[in-house]
Amino acid sequence: MKILITGAAGFIGTNLIPILLEKNHEIIGIDNFYTGTSENIKKYSNKINFIEHDIINTIDIECDFIINLACPASPIHYQKDPIYTIKVCFNGTLNMLELSKKLKIPMVQASTSEIYGDPNISPQEESYWGNVNPIGIRSCYDEGKRAAETLCFDFRRQFNSDVRVIRIFNTYGPYMDINDGRVVSNFIIKALRGEDMNVFGLGDQTRSFCYVSDLVKGISNLTEDIDYDGHPINLGNDNEMTIKELALRVIELTKSKSKISYEELPEDDPMQRKPNITRASNILNWSPEVGLDEGLIKTIEYFKNKIV
Repeated sequence: MKILITGAAGFIGTNLIPILLEKNHEIIGIDNFYTGTSENIKKYSNKINFIEHDIINTIDIECDFIINLACPASPIHYQKDPIYTIKVCFNGTLNMLELSKKLKIPMVQASTSEIYGDPNISPQEESYWGNVNPIGIRSCYDEGKRAAETLCFDFRRQFNSDVRVIRIFNTYGPYMDINDGRVVSNFIIKALRGEDMNVFGLGDQTRSFCYVSDLVKGISNLTEDIDYDGHPINLGNDNEMTIKELALRVIELTKSKSKISYEELPEDDPMQRKPNITRASNILNWSPEVGLDEGLIKTIEYFKNKIV
């Protein structure tokens, strides 16, 4: 197939491209380098067709399948220009849905665990409606992604569009932006530099961390001829741990002299994240395989080369 990937030069897109190339797909990559970089995809320059473009503007291009990953996804990036963020979520997704409808092709929409907000249940399953502050500093992303899901399922209902929605939980690994402020990259950089690690609150909030190679295998499976039932699918690792436990593990694996410092919790920072991945297992025949230590060691090696 000829697969269009938006956000192709970002963290997930860069890791997804080689998986799809191995399956002999032709790749068209789109990115405006808002958070992705040309450096990320340089090694694929002779293997993919790349177009610099912002999906909040329409584009007319021939393809057989769309994977819409385009959106700033870390708080530092999506809060930098919140109005732009919600434009990407809504207008960008709308443009991709219109293209998929015109071409009569399937589309994968990358949603997020942030649509669950600060959840009242754990683990979070796809039927849970969430607990989101609609006017907080994170709402440009949280509500933007919720609105994007609304568009996707209205296109399914109104036009019978083949739109497949995934909710991505915390993911880490090579090609993360060194300055994106995500907890894994932030801890590793601090540890490698011997600087204090900033932990918000008491560090007892939980997350579940999925290594990126596992995630992109799940996304790749969505391009196959699957029995998709028209409901979102969680993609993430269901091994839950506290942020403080993660910090201590990174210190141990890097043999760092870093100490933990505690700061006030940011507004609307969720206290718990743990996906129920039963649907991913049943529909995609997928489950995470890379353990935390293995994934962290690979990510640490990647960042060692980035900060030298």
